[in-house]
Amino acid sequence: MNLPNKLTVLRIVMIPVFMAVVLIPFEWGSIEALDSEINVRLLVGAIIFAVASITDWLDGVIARKYGLVTNFGKFADPLADKMLVMTAFIVLVGLNLAPSWVIAIIVCRELAVTGLRLILVEQGGEVMAAAWPGKIKTNTQMWAIILLLIDNYPFAWTGIPVATIMLYVCLFFTLYSGVDYFYKSRHIFRDSF
Repeated sequence: MNLPNKLTVLRIVMIPVFMAVVLIPFEWGSIEALDSEINVRLLVGAIIFAVASITDWLDGVIARKYGLVTNFGKFADPLADKMLVMTAFIVLVGLNLAPSWVIAIIVCRELAVTGLRLILVEQGGEVMAAAWPGKIKTNTQMWAIILLLIDNYPFAWTGIPVATIMLYVCLFFTLYSGVDYFYKSRHIFRDSF
């Protein structure tokens, strides 16, 4: 078990910790700052989510730099990423911090693209690298989740709902990158109809 794989496993372990912290109704109070009222429980959850997100970036960097790419890592790393993000989005819906229709679209796109990747691998081993729309999608997902958990801090005082804007930017790039991915892979469906 090399370091990148340990970081991936750590990310998976952090998912139930994140859920427990955010969903178990401990009363930790709140902090008011710059017109945001940040629930401490959600702040701790946001920190856990941020640390887990950093491990996603870090394990990839280490694996590529030191040639530590393994079959376990190829399987578990994207799975851990999807599990973390989808769990956080579903939790946000449960807490009434995100609209369910937006999250349903994001989850459906992730499932569709994951299915497409499985077909691509099955039909010759080709796997498309993440293009810039997918990278923007991933970054905006992470920022939207964190900002929604911490009540749009530090932007609330401006009156600009940056957390909500980030969520809709995420939705746009989720759809755009999904369509782009399917369009570039359309050749696998040519003889299917």
